[in-house]
Amino acid sequence: MLSILMARLRQGHRTASYPRLPPVLPERFRGRPVLDPDACAAGCRECDGVCPTGALVAGRGRLTLDLGRCLFCGECARRCTRGAIRFTRDHQLAARRREDLTLDGKEVRLAAALDEKSRRLFGRSLKLRQVSAGGCNACESDCNVLNTLVFDLGRFGIQFVASPRHADGLVVTGPVSRNMEMALKKTYDAVPSPKIVVAVGACSISGGIYGGHPEQCDGVAGIVPVDVFIPGCPPHPYTILDGLLQALGRVSAARDS
Repeated sequence: MLSILMARLRQGHRTASYPRLPPVLPERFRGRPVLDPDACAAGCRECDGVCPTGALVAGRGRLTLDLGRCLFCGECARRCTRGAIRFTRDHQLAARRREDLTLDGKEVRLAAALDEKSRRLFGRSLKLRQVSAGGCNACESDCNVLNTLVFDLGRFGIQFVASPRHADGLVVTGPVSRNMEMALKKTYDAVPSPKIVVAVGACSISGGIYGGHPEQCDGVAGIVPVDVFIPGCPPHPYTILDGLLQALGRVSAARDS
């Protein structure tokens, strides 16, 4: 027991200071992309067909990027020699509306807080049931890591629970395979009202790399209503945490483009 206590003292304080201080992210982290339509030359086809999910639309004076479909592979930025696309280290990606995930080089519309009634109900205690609806386990793992002492999700009053009947809402990952469609509907119905749904990852938002395949549903929104969209493949744990806290009105969003 003494050796355990000594080891703990040597380790020191491990819980991150976020959101009081900015998160410490790895050097190779790819965050929110920034687009410069003026730098996208008319007729340039350098990035044509490079996006595996069709998230990028370029050419004919138009440049848009759908974060709900983006895998953050960075190939578009590598191909663009004019610097029209670059990935920043900004971890804030969540949005309340699906259309707000489409970037066009203008204003960035990040997640606004839930309505006052929802914040009053869930702001200090939010219980979530996580549903893996055909995911590859990447988004699921980054949700699970929020329970570790580094992120310590419980200090914000947010917990994952084992039963939808004990939950205030759902966190859904994966493209929703046909085999999980009915299960997701039943799980949603089992959560007492009022409730919220959080779609985590490109697959749950748009189907991701599986988009258009007949054996999946192209995400959650066609099955149950979604209140918060958190893009990424997978999203960093800080991105997930930030999206939850933004929805609860517990952290401000930097809205500069």
